[in-house]
Amino acid sequence: MKAFKIFRILILPALLIISACAYHPRIPAEIPNTLYSADGGGDEILNRYAPLLVAHGYSAVYNRIGRPAARYDNQGNEQIYIDSENPVIYYLKQNFSTKKGSYTNLIYRVHFSKVPFSLIPFHLTAGINVGLMVVITLDSRAKPVLVTTVHTCGCYLAIVSTSFLPRDALPLNRPEKPVRVYGEKLPWQLDYSSRDNPGLLIHLRPAVHRVMDLEIVAAAELQDLRRFTIIKMPLKPVRELEQIPVGQGFTSFYYQKGLLKGHVKGSVKFWESILLSLPSLDFFIGTDKVYGDRQETGNPFYTSLKPWNRNASDMGNFARFLEFWGWRL
Repeated sequence: MKAFKIFRILILPALLIISACAYHPRIPAEIPNTLYSADGGGDEILNRYAPLLVAHGYSAVYNRIGRPAARYDNQGNEQIYIDSENPVIYYLKQNFSTKKGSYTNLIYRVHFSKVPFSLIPFHLTAGINVGLMVVITLDSRAKPVLVTTVHTCGCYLAIVSTSFLPRDALPLNRPEKPVRVYGEKLPWQLDYSSRDNPGLLIHLRPAVHRVMDLEIVAAAELQDLRRFTIIKMPLKPVRELEQIPVGQGFTSFYYQKGLLKGHVKGSVKFWESILLSLPSLDFFIGTDKVYGDRQETGNPFYTSLKPWNRNASDMGNFARFLEFWGWRL
């Protein structure tokens, strides 16, 4: 009996987590695929490198990119939700330096209404108001050298180099084979020079919104109506998430004070809090959050579950974050 209790407390949660991260049901073929593309709003370079996002399973509303919005319920309580009929891609541009040079991050953020509750397959990240970030790192010549993808909870991080990154900037002993991210296989390198007017195409897994593939495509390929149905979405500055219209005023996408300060309203993840809060020492593990300098946001955007890595893995200090994960820019 005692052994069974130990299994239930320690082993069963671990198995659930592993199955949630590694098991992927077959995706039905869709012709054409629905592709989201930025449609102006930022400067020329932000528009040029904005990611193209393929929403597999578009018929389900929760697989559609939307716009964070707010309303009052019948009791007068504020509700934050994602308006899936009006997609937006938010942007932020930041500079950072390392011992080797100066870089610029083009940061793109999108949101989905939810990851639906499911036991088979088990959706560890089930919850509402979820999001994904894509970071394109440019060198001093304005060439993309890194592509970073991460959910807005800081989980499922992937860092992929491009052909413009010098080999001595790669992590030591990094193999030239697909990058494995919790069951997904991504290319080890992206070649922006292989296409005319190249664009980054990101394939999103249905329901969980995981990045399941990355590829570089030529602008001309996007005109193939047999392959893609394109939905345009405006580029908006990320600061607009702090001023969402509601009633006669405005509200923030994030909690402004208390234990949940800097987290997305309503996005606490039930399963992650139960299964991962103890090893991570964070009861709100998996809750989506604001991205930025911790000194300003009050909330670290950490990318390692180990509590002792909380500061070193914080994307808010991007140079330190890259060094932590072994990159030698």
